Amino acid sequence: MRKYFIGLDGGSTYLKAAMIDGFGTVVDTLVRNTGIDNNGTASSLVQELCGRAGISRSQVGHIMATGYSRKVLDVADDDISEITAHAYGVRITAPPQWEPGIIVDIGGQDSKLIYLDSNYTVKNFSMNDKCAAGTGKFMEVIAQILETTIDQVGPLSLQSTEPCDINSTCVVFAQSEVISLVARKFDRCDILAGMHLSMARRIIKMMRKSEKGGDVLMSGGGALNVGLRQAFEEELMRDVFVAAHPQFNGAIGAALIASERM
Repeated sequence: MRKYFIGLDGGSTYLKAAMIDGFGTVVDTLVRNTGIDNNGTASSLVQELCGRAGISRSQVGHIMATGYSRKVLDVADDDISEITAHAYGVRITAPPQWEPGIIVDIGGQDSKLIYLDSNYTVKNFSMNDKCAAGTGKFMEVIAQILETTIDQVGPLSLQSTEPCDINSTCVVFAQSEVISLVARKFDRCDILAGMHLSMARRIIKMMRKSEKGGDVLMSGGGALNVGLRQAFEEELMRDVFVAAHPQFNGAIGAALIASERM
């Protein structure tokens, strides 16, 4: 019987699920709001993945959980740290030309830098989980002020001709700064471009100078933002790659580890 493997990434905002087959091919991915019933959401995701793949639950060989709520997802057979899961995930999701170096993972409530060696082994990591600045939540707050949607902030920022300077490193002060820029009639596209540059600079400051070798790969929901990717490239003055299925990189990594556990 052909076996499949599922990874569950219980984030602070969304619960992501990924299914791979025994050859490491991504079969399907799903995402839901985390909600208040993590276990119920996780169970429904597993059932839906099986239904969409046309397989029975018995064909799922192993389920691995990662992320904030990994310890409470009873449907999972085991759990793994999100740092390890992301390092495994890029073995599948990174483009062929990417040389392992730094994973920049921008989630809903935190941002992480994961340093890898040439064998995709984790050397070190840095994390910002004390402040919402530099996270998806920060983008959502600014998008709301500027009366747009999170999926439009990237394309709109690319239309900027003169990005605004947003200097505040705290999301609360940055919010006030953006409101002031709106009141002074600055163009929305320029404000968004400034927001992306501010986020990129904040995250780049976390980078360890001694561990900047290799290429940069973006994962997480923030990697879907073309404006943020451009801001990183401008600040780093180098190409920045984006993982395939970036929002599901942790779940895919967890599924890959699940396949190895079997």
